[in-house]
Amino acid sequence: MSDILVHTEAGVTTITFNRIEKKNSITAAMYAALADAVEQAAADNAVRTLLIQGDATIFSAGNDLGDFLNAPPSTENSPVFRFMRALAGFPKPVVAAVCGPAVGIGTTMLFHCDLVYAGDNAAFSMPFVNLGLCPEFASSVLAPQMFGYHRAAEALLLGEPFMAEAALEVGLVNRVVPPTECNDFAQKQARKMAAKPLSALVETKRLMKKGQQAQLVERMGEEGQSFGRMLREPAAREAFTAFMEKRKPDFSKV
Repeated sequence: MSDILVHTEAGVTTITFNRIEKKNSITAAMYAALADAVEQAAADNAVRTLLIQGDATIFSAGNDLGDFLNAPPSTENSPVFRFMRALAGFPKPVVAAVCGPAVGIGTTMLFHCDLVYAGDNAAFSMPFVNLGLCPEFASSVLAPQMFGYHRAAEALLLGEPFMAEAALEVGLVNRVVPPTECNDFAQKQARKMAAKPLSALVETKRLMKKGQQAQLVERMGEEGQSFGRMLREPAAREAFTAFMEKRKPDFSKV
C-alpha cells in the first residue's frame, strides 16, 4: 500500500500519511506524491477543499533522515521544494488534522493551512537548530507573525516540543479534540467549506493572504539556500552522525 493515500469525495481531496511503522517520516518519493496530489487538487474544479491528515497516534516525524542524507534536495525542482511551493500557493482552503508528534516540516506545513485541528495528544516541534540547521517552509517569518517574536524564538531556538493546548493558545490550531475524533472532525469541517461557492472560498483566501505570497516565496528560497549550505557544515554532520549512532551530539568544537 502507498505511503501517501489520496482520496477525493464530496469536493474534498484527503491526503493521508500512511507510513505509520516509520512514524510517517517523509521520503523524497513521498514528497513527490504529495506535490502531485496538491497540484492536481489545485487544478481540479471539482475539488474545493484539501485535507491533510495522519494517524490518531502520529502525524509526521518529519524528514526520513536516512533517505534525506542519501539524497538531499539539490535543486529547486526537488520533490520537497515542489511540495512546499504547491502547498504555499494552494488557492483553496486547506485543513489539517494533527495527532501525536508533528516534527519539523510536520509542524511548518501547518503555517500554510487555513484550519488546523489537533488531537489532545499532539506534540509540535521545529528542532532544526538541534540538527545544526535553520528553519524552512517560511517558518522563520510565519512563526514570529503567528506566535509573537519571543514565543517563536523559544520554539525555534530551543527546538523543544510544545503541546496541543499551547498550540491553541498561540493560534496554530483552531480546536483541540480527542485523537480518535480528530480526522473525522476535520473531514466534517472540510466538507462544510466544500459545500460553499468555490469562487467565494478562493477570493476570500486570496484577500486574506494578499501581499504575503511574494514574501513567502522569497523567504523559502533564502531558507533553502541556508539549509543546503548548513547541511554540509560540521554541526549538521555531527548531529546526523550522533543520531545514526544513537548518542548525544557534541557541538563543543563546531
